[in-house]
Amino acid sequence: MIEDFTKKQISKSGRGLGTIITLQLFGSTDEYILDESFALIAGYEDRLTVNRDKSEVMDINHAAGKNPVQVSSSTYKLIKLAVEKSRENFGFNALIGPVVKLWHIGFKDAHVPTDEAIKEKMALTHPEDVILDDVNQTVFLTKPGMELDLGGIAKGYIADRIRDLWHAYDVRAGIINLGGNVLFVGPSPRRESGKWVLGVQDPKLKRGENLTTATVSECSAVTSGTYERVLKINGKQYHHIIDPKTGYPVKTNVAGVTLFTRDSVQAEIECKRLFFAGKPIEGWQDDEAGRYGAIFVYNNDQIERVNV
Repeated sequence: MIEDFTKKQISKSGRGLGTIITLQLFGSTDEYILDESFALIAGYEDRLTVNRDKSEVMDINHAAGKNPVQVSSSTYKLIKLAVEKSRENFGFNALIGPVVKLWHIGFKDAHVPTDEAIKEKMALTHPEDVILDDVNQTVFLTKPGMELDLGGIAKGYIADRIRDLWHAYDVRAGIINLGGNVLFVGPSPRRESGKWVLGVQDPKLKRGENLTTATVSECSAVTSGTYERVLKINGKQYHHIIDPKTGYPVKTNVAGVTLFTRDSVQAEIECKRLFFAGKPIEGWQDDEAGRYGAIFVYNNDQIERVNV
């Protein structure tokens, strides 16, 4: 029975959201579902991207310091979540863009900015300076030069919407992989237990080289790490994850943390929370439903598992 089910499968890969996307269905060969999934991704990218001059989010950024901008319901919902989480001040900040662009780590013009330049841009990153109007679904960045960027949360939100679509088509099992942001849908058909096996990236090796694995039930898995982009200059190394409290790359002994949660947008958020904490947080799993576990990888290659 398991063998027959795994034989009936289909997958599709393509570029989107600035990464490689792979969608895989088990128990179905209906390409229409995958085509609809990619159309859904393209629609969200059109509304949320900051890598083009025109999108709903860029309309908000262009109007910074001038006027509120009305957006679609899904965009407003995601922005409101991003701003609320940014105001919790645990490390995630959807307004940090001006400082990130100042460093530009991972690009040819990357450099170490002056303290003065960092201080100037930091003044544009306060989430309290965003005015949200629930009635009219408008967003207003009150200071000129402010920028909203949902890149740290959008892939998770979109993965959850793809799962909704698959549920509407009664998909029994599948894998949504948005450039390493993974969402397992249903029980795995490959094992009697229904468990999925996920590789955890070795922070010191190229992408795809795993340090360990995790065997999990249906869930989302998201990783944050210092290894993706770095700047080496004058014998010092700087990674790309900026601390919203200082404007400098966060100082941490954590090389990477992988989160396992019910929802993918939840994994995106909690990944940042635990990464910036630098260690497991006591009672973390009890604070919100759907927080399943985590794997920490430290700079000394030590691995610490939390309920995984």
